Amino acid sequence: MITTNEIKFIKSLQQKKFRRQHGLFVAEGAKLVEDILGSNLKISAIYHTASWNNYPKAKNFPFTQVSKKEMGRISSLSTPSEVIALGNIPIKKLDVSTLKGSLSLMLDTVQDPGNMGTIIRLADWFGITNIVCSPTSADAFAPKVIQATMGAIARVSIYYANLEGVISEANILKIPTYGTFLNGNNLYTSNLTPTGIIVMGNEGYGISQGLENLINHKLTIPNFSNRKNTSESLNVAMATAIICSEFKRKVTFP
Repeated sequence: MITTNEIKFIKSLQQKKFRRQHGLFVAEGAKLVEDILGSNLKISAIYHTASWNNYPKAKNFPFTQVSKKEMGRISSLSTPSEVIALGNIPIKKLDVSTLKGSLSLMLDTVQDPGNMGTIIRLADWFGITNIVCSPTSADAFAPKVIQATMGAIARVSIYYANLEGVISEANILKIPTYGTFLNGNNLYTSNLTPTGIIVMGNEGYGISQGLENLINHKLTIPNFSNRKNTSESLNVAMATAIICSEFKRKVTFP
């Protein structure tokens, strides 16, 4: 049985201010919830219908069985799932030195929740465990972002920080920094290192000028079209996939 106050509380977590106030996010769907159950993320509560047959895995967490109608009232999906979990938003402070020796992503004002979620999923696919975001980027724990990660949120660490400060410190630590620009060097002919920070910019404006001035290596994905009239740029999530793939390809198949 779920109370009216619980329903109101869960629905309030759709808004960023209440997620911040309570330090909780909402995860919906069996696959997503089960990924979180098997991760280091902490779960505050689980609500499930009778059809969810994996509830024994949640025996160490507070869980409540609800009716399909009640699930519909707390779900943000057009077709409600069979389980919802309230997870604790991890509090993480970035130590830039921990980025040394690995490949990381940095997002400069990536604002679309779908792009943010897809990039987190891409990072997981390519074995990238750290993403550093500007405070003006989308909230990684917003419901649309969580859904788009397809469970990758349980395996990728997300940090929010002043990016210019992070890149400045990375330069001192001699961590290679790469940025994507229309006038950069050809991605496929550039020397890419197995470690470093890859910076991806805003959907409309790219990487900010202040950050651009601090980046060591400027890259571009060349346009192979022979047509005069072609797309001006790639979607940021699509571009991230191409760039991560090339970095990993050169390391694995030099």
